[in-house]
Amino acid sequence: MSCKATKQLILSILCLSMFSNTLFAQDPVYFADANLKAAVEEELGISDPTAEDMLALTGLFANRKAIADLTGLEYAINLTMLFLSRNQLTSLPPEIGNLINLTRLNLHSNELTSIPPEIGNLINLTYLWLDHNQLTSLPPEIGNLINLTGLYLDHNQLTSVPPEIGNLINLTRLDLDSNQLTSVPPEIWNLINLTSLHLVANQLTSVPPEIGNLTNLTWLSLYGNQLTNLPPEIWNLTNLTDLWISCTELTSLPPETWNLTNLTSLWLSSTKLTSLPPEIGNLTNLFWLYLPDNQLTGVPPEIGNLTNLTVLNLSYNQLTSVPPEIGNLTNLTHLSLPHNQLTSVPPEIGNLTNLTWLELYSNQLTSLPPEMGNLTNLIQLELYYNPLNTAFYCSLLPVIRSNNAAVIKYSANLNPISNDCSTDVPGFSILAAHWQETNCQVSNNWCGGADLNHRDDVDLEDFAEFAFYWLAQ
Repeated sequence: MSCKATKQLILSILCLSMFSNTLFAQDPVYFADANLKAAVEEELGISDPTAEDMLALTGLFANRKAIADLTGLEYAINLTMLFLSRNQLTSLPPEIGNLINLTRLNLHSNELTSIPPEIGNLINLTYLWLDHNQLTSLPPEIGNLINLTGLYLDHNQLTSVPPEIGNLINLTRLDLDSNQLTSVPPEIWNLINLTSLHLVANQLTSVPPEIGNLTNLTWLSLYGNQLTNLPPEIWNLTNLTDLWISCTELTSLPPETWNLTNLTSLWLSSTKLTSLPPEIGNLTNLFWLYLPDNQLTGVPPEIGNLTNLTVLNLSYNQLTSVPPEIGNLTNLTHLSLPHNQLTSVPPEIGNLTNLTWLELYSNQLTSLPPEMGNLTNLIQLELYYNPLNTAFYCSLLPVIRSNNAAVIKYSANLNPISNDCSTDVPGFSILAAHWQETNCQVSNNWCGGADLNHRDDVDLEDFAEFAFYWLAQ
């Protein structure tokens, strides 16, 4: 074959190749999932997109579209944001690693059981949501994603985390809530830029001293684990504003805890605390203090130093009283004290004029101070399951009602003498029949109702109260 013929043949082959490539480039991309195809078409505004068309796709927001297969999306190599939460994905194709320009990938609430190693190619990711799936492990390649600032892995079935997670030095938020972790790799304590660390509802039994390295933390959630103590190094976390250590086996906290003076929220419910130290009064920036379902028998007067508190919950403890200094907490809007053993409430409660919600139900209160009439901003007042006396029903309750539009919940006045807040001759007969009886209590309906003030006996004080309501009639 002559040189001229050879050149002509090569030229023909090249032209044919270019033509066939052009034809191929114009072929529509194959999508295995019709719902994904529809979402892409909607985003691009065209039907049957080609590989070239897919290059124009920079963002895809296809949440709740019942997508189960991502085949075809590998051509969208210019994607920077991909949101596919609440779909039906059970796996990711290796080709996910082609999408190297992604900065945000949201796969929240799918049915993923694993993540391919190719996830490590997505080195431009800054946020990765893999929460609410069925993951049992993570590939070591996740450590390649060094630009991540937010990593969400909560509500999976992880039993371990690869040590390579320690490479993610730009992380500011790491969420590992609701997994099955019994420990975390030591490398996690190298993530010194973390501001928020969530380890709720795992099976951790201890926290190492190295937690003190995370000095930029502002939020630490450890509740719902099997912790019996915390290391003193927690004192290093001086930037903490929110500390959640509820639902643990803690019986006490290291003294250093009370030096975390930037705390604004402290959650210590459902532990085994039996007392609070006076140093709790150091936490003067607290807005929320939650201490329900412990074994507290008292509250130190220094609680009165926490004058920024807006919410105080001491329900389900064993308190028999609260200190008068509670009246210093004039910014309180919610005060919860039900299911204790309170027999009285200090008059200083009347200082809490910003209260909108007050819970005192299921105690042993027989009376309430008249100063409660000062609480004029109440929306909800719960007093039921207390053996309250006649003075409450007939004198204080009308005042509270007139001063508030509150929903007031209380048990009915069962006293046969004063249940209508008036006394008469039949009532006098009951009073006379029980005169000077003692050991009046709930079980005998306060000596048949004759113990009007619920102070254990029937005496002149009860007669004076009887006479007061007679005259009032």
